[in-house]
Amino acid sequence: MLIRKYQKQDFASLCSIHDAARMQELRAADLVDAFLPLKIAAEREDLFSYQILVAEKAGKVRGFIAFTEDEIAWLYVDPDFQKQGIASELIRHALKEMPADKIYLEVLKGNENAKRLYEQFGFKTIQEESGKMPGNEAFAVTVWLMQRN
Repeated sequence: MLIRKYQKQDFASLCSIHDAARMQELRAADLVDAFLPLKIAAEREDLFSYQILVAEKAGKVRGFIAFTEDEIAWLYVDPDFQKQGIASELIRHALKEMPADKIYLEVLKGNENAKRLYEQFGFKTIQEESGKMPGNEAFAVTVWLMQRN
């Protein structure tokens, strides 16, 4: 597996990965109607303001992570390649590049698999928050705010 920086030619792969994995995530939270394809969500949620790493396996992009110095904002893996360590490798690489003492992220309530994954990296749920879904404010969401010291 190769973890590398995002390149513009990766965008079609990111769209495919995001759209399939995002539907899984929204199903777990009973929010399928809130789905937006990455072509729309990337602009609304300013994806390209984050540092982005991609994971290649078998010569193709299979997952990506987007983060700042103190927040993991996006993490998606192609559903056909989940449970193969791709998300874990992306998290490991991102954490090495994040200088903050405290790192935050939000997990959609109901996405137990993501919550358990982050807990393996020392993240703890510090509170539950409700509000509007970023990028698709017509929908109310509840998230677990997680922190790693």
